[in-house]
Amino acid sequence: MTAKQRIDNLKVPVSAVDVVLDTDTYNEIDDQFAVAYLLRSNDKLCTKAIYAAPFYNTKSSGPADGMHKSYDEILKLLRLMEEEVDVFKGSENYLPDENTPVMSAAALDLAERVKDYSSESPLYVVAIGAITNIASAILINPDVAKNTVVVWLGGHAQHFHDTKEFNLMQDIAAARVVMNSGVPFVQLPCCGVVSEFTISKPELEYWFLGKNKISDYLAKNTIAEAESYASGRPWTRVIWDITAVAWLLNDDDRFMISRIVKVHLPGYDNFYEADDNGIDMSYVYSVKRDALWQDVISKITSK
Repeated sequence: MTAKQRIDNLKVPVSAVDVVLDTDTYNEIDDQFAVAYLLRSNDKLCTKAIYAAPFYNTKSSGPADGMHKSYDEILKLLRLMEEEVDVFKGSENYLPDENTPVMSAAALDLAERVKDYSSESPLYVVAIGAITNIASAILINPDVAKNTVVVWLGGHAQHFHDTKEFNLMQDIAAARVVMNSGVPFVQLPCCGVVSEFTISKPELEYWFLGKNKISDYLAKNTIAEAESYASGRPWTRVIWDITAVAWLLNDDDRFMISRIVKVHLPGYDNFYEADDNGIDMSYVYSVKRDALWQDVISKITSK
């Protein structure tokens, strides 16, 4: 890939594009918003497949359980939205090292799917969980790095005090594989950038409740989650994952602002490495909260 082609691929696409989504959907309440927003943006984004990503926290007994719960949650969302998309189960474990893929239906599908694309006409991969499936696909077929653009919600801002972010911390090896592969890479950092993208209970009730099945589900799910720890107190929730989808719709910087920087790999010591690897990437550093919510609300509540 030429330097010019890389820079071109790091720009927001101006025409309709094919997209696959990699998501740990059951982990939180924000992946569900991202799935709905993606499928309701089908005038520009053609969703070819959704991959279930592994996760391990209090909502799962391990990465495999998290992946299977995410797979079931994706199917639930598709039923609520009356949509049909190919869904693939992903990795049941994290990468054991930076050279060994974890075989899964999702990784194998991506490794095969990219054969229909090129650097000049790439497949867009939106990743909003541990990036194990994408790293595995790159290790299986290095052409994944040539024929895709990866947009990842992961890591914290470069000015933040560490890199202890959930998506990154689960599989640092996978993040390093992807970020060092040469794939055109867009990073939406969590704390310090996307943490601006919040919503409150009154806004959820006013804008989402009673509009349709999916908007009801999103609002009730978010309110129940927040009330489980903040009942009787004011609260907002960050709906992180929408922003990764929104980057593909960011014509004229209407939702966020980014700049081209060099990749600094996340280290195993929970800091970005001091030296860059010479590869350009797109780094989002500001989110326009109100403009993005207006678009999300309009699309998700329209049917």
